[in-house]
Amino acid sequence: MTPPLRRERGLVRPYVVTDGRAHPTRNTLDLVTLVNGTGSRPLTGLSPEKRRVVELCRPGALSLAEVAGHLNLAISVTKVLVSDLIDSGHLTARAPIPRTELPDARILQEVLDGLRSRL
Repeated sequence: MTPPLRRERGLVRPYVVTDGRAHPTRNTLDLVTLVNGTGSRPLTGLSPEKRRVVELCRPGALSLAEVAGHLNLAISVTKVLVSDLIDSGHLTARAPIPRTELPDARILQEVLDGLRSRL
């Protein structure tokens, strides 16, 4: 006699979470894209996963990789959800500051040294 099949609690197939889609509507999203909740749109009508994404991003910007990690979702699934939420106005996205635009390391060290000298 075989044991009865167990259904893992909380286990939902990725194609169910993304409404059967495998590709996001925005191809510009990558692991370091920063997403932030706008707070201006109601959460009614959103799937539980999309609601969780918005609630997670409302307090401040998170990278796409961080969102996927917090929600324990595959990055491909997270890209589809975030893309949909950007399209609906629930989230905004921006690329991180490119490394070439960051201040010189010497200047940062001088600022750090100056702050430490005041303590």
